Amino acid sequence: MSFIINLVKNRENEVATLGAGCFWCTEAVFQNIKGVVEVVSGYSGGSVKNPTYEQICSSSTGHAEVSQITYDPKILSYDELLFIFWGIHNPTTLNQQGNDVGSQYRSVIFYHNQKQKKIAELSKKRLAEDKIYDSPIVTEIAPFEAFYPAENYHQNYYSNNPDKMYCKLVIGPKMAKLRKEFSKYLKS
Repeated sequence: MSFIINLVKNRENEVATLGAGCFWCTEAVFQNIKGVVEVVSGYSGGSVKNPTYEQICSSSTGHAEVSQITYDPKILSYDELLFIFWGIHNPTTLNQQGNDVGSQYRSVIFYHNQKQKKIAELSKKRLAEDKIYDSPIVTEIAPFEAFYPAENYHQNYYSNNPDKMYCKLVIGPKMAKLRKEFSKYLKS
């Protein structure tokens, strides 16, 4: 019986695919958001099938590091998901987030349907109109085509490696910002 309940429940979930720089950061943030069921780090937006991390680092595949986020839209709307997305990275730097540089670190929203596309475009437009940033927003909004999960050692990276220097210096401050500015969205 529980299998049938889980099957029906899973049909109600939706998927978002977002790139906001290093996928370790994005994954860590969204794993802590109410309504998020699963976050998988991976690659999307390029031409190479089943790319490896080494290929991605060459910036020759066209792929971005992304998080594929499965969420319950009854708890968290796509608009709210994007609100958090905009707040956890700098959408004005082309192919860069902090010291992570390359097209694989670009800001990108891969929409899964026309409803997501419309919400993403409106959300980006509102952000630009609010003039929060001095520079133009360069976030790409593109149709979702394929997702390739990253290697196992990339999954749950922050949870599994909290003492690594990158986690302390880069992900740690993002998590502090998340707790401060997005506390109402956090899992208890």
